[in-house]
Amino acid sequence: MRKFRIENMKRGWFIGDFEPVALKTKDFEVGVGHHEKGEKWDKHFHKLATEITLILKGKVKINDEIFVKGDIFIIDKDEIVEPLFLEETDYVVVK
Repeated sequence: MRKFRIENMKRGWFIGDFEPVALKTKDFEVGVGHHEKGEKWDKHFHKLATEITLILKGKVKINDEIFVKGDIFIIDKDEIVEPLFLEETDYVVVK
């Protein structure tokens, strides 16, 4: 058995092809994130990967849709998104 701390990972990513990482693989990436209420990200998209996100706590508006605890959403490769965190939000993301 091996043990790791999320605080030692880069921005919450703990599986993927980067360092430091708990499990190194080129097949997919997994991370956890936290954003404060009112935090807004610029419009962006992913050139290489589809991203699947599960909201664990909070509320986020992405484009014109609201996501809350328990919602799972998929952002396809090249899809443009603009997140605004309406509440303190925790999530898990796989890409």
